This record gives sequence, C-alpha cells and structure tokens, in this order.
Amino acid sequence: MAENIIIRKISLGEIDQLKEIGQETFYETFSEFNSEENMKAYLEKQFSYQKLTAELADENSEFYFATLKDEVIGYLKINFGQSQTELKDDKALEIERIYVSKEFHGKKVGQLLYDKAIEIAKEKNAEYVWLGVWEKNLRALSFYKKNGFIEFDKHIFKLGDDEQTDYMMKLKLTN
Repeated sequence: MAENIIIRKISLGEIDQLKEIGQETFYETFSEFNSEENMKAYLEKQFSYQKLTAELADENSEFYFATLKDEVIGYLKINFGQSQTELKDDKALEIERIYVSKEFHGKKVGQLLYDKAIEIAKEKNAEYVWLGVWEKNLRALSFYKKNGFIEFDKHIFKLGDDEQTDYMMKLKLTN
C-alpha cells in the first residue's frame, strides 16, 4: 500500500480537492469531541475558498497531497518564516497540518507526509520543526513523540466558542 502512495505539491487548481479533504479529515478527527455548531463554524471559516486561496498563494506556505490511484487520501500543510502561526522563526519549519482520511489510518500515510515535511525542512536548512497538537488528540501526540518530538509549551486553540489546549512540540534537526 505505502509504496503506491504519491506525495505531491498542490496547485491552486486543486483547491476543491483541498477543501474537501481538509473538511472531511478535520471533521473525522474532532467531531466526536466538539459541538456541531463549533465544528460547522470552524470548517466554514478555515476551509473557505478565500482563505484556502490566500494560503495556497502564500510563498511561505506549502500544501502536499497524499494520493492513491488518483484519490486524495491525506494532506500536509507546512509554513516558513512569517507565515508560521506562532514563533515566526526563520530557522524553523512549522507543520501546521497532517491529516489522513480515517479509512487510511495505520497505513503509513501520515508517516509519508511527515517524512516529506522533514525532507523539506532539511532542504531549507531549518534547525528545528515545530507544531501544535490538541491535548486530547492522543493518536497524534503518540505519533509525534514516536518521531522524536518533545513538548516545549502550550497554547490556546479556539474552536468556535470553545478554548482548547494544544501542546506545542518541537524536533531539533541534524543536517
């Protein structure tokens, strides 16, 4: 399975597929822990065509699809410099999102997307990679700890009217 998965950069012409996989995977990951109203508000705002177009046009952000037989099964969003959601450190790369369709969990898709992020971080001579993970997303926390990330801070993530705690984690790179 993993050998047939292709990781490739997304173009602006693929915004519909990005919106679809973005909303689908976020909903699958977080809907059971959040109200329907908060989920709906977040999905409409964060995955609007206007917001996605701006993010795709940002030279300091990149999106990648994981595809299997031309079907989008996951995606990655990374940020550099001033486009990072916090820190804004030129020596860092932020993994803002790695999401995989639920039916492909446990099939190494997330690892392939993660490996792509690390490869790009090294190409850009980043000293470290950082990200935020919701404290209740045990699957993601386990994944990043397995890959060597350590917690260094916390921040608040707002989902609708609900304030949630994210662990901020980082991985020092050796080039």
